[in-house]
Amino acid sequence: MENDSVAKIIANPKYQRLVSTRSKFGWLLTAIMMVVYYGYIAIIAFDKELFAARLGEGVMTVGIPVGFGVIVFTIIITGIYVRRANSEFDKLNEEVVREAGK
Repeated sequence: MENDSVAKIIANPKYQRLVSTRSKFGWLLTAIMMVVYYGYIAIIAFDKELFAARLGEGVMTVGIPVGFGVIVFTIIITGIYVRRANSEFDKLNEEVVREAGK
């Protein structure tokens, strides 16, 4: 009985679309985040002077707001994923579960 349900779910085109779409979207956001994070680290590694430049007369350097921006970007990109997961992905998931119960 359980294997029947699993096979029915896996064969459902909505389930396959859910897995494919969610996976592609997750990998896209991962790639974007990796570029931002490793770009930041690469600049620190190879051009220290860029982020060491002072902003104005104080002690603040360019690296501090850019690093803060990386953190804020991480929060934003997570929010984008959560919003799409709570709307599109959850809707598809409910449809698959409903159809599997028939």
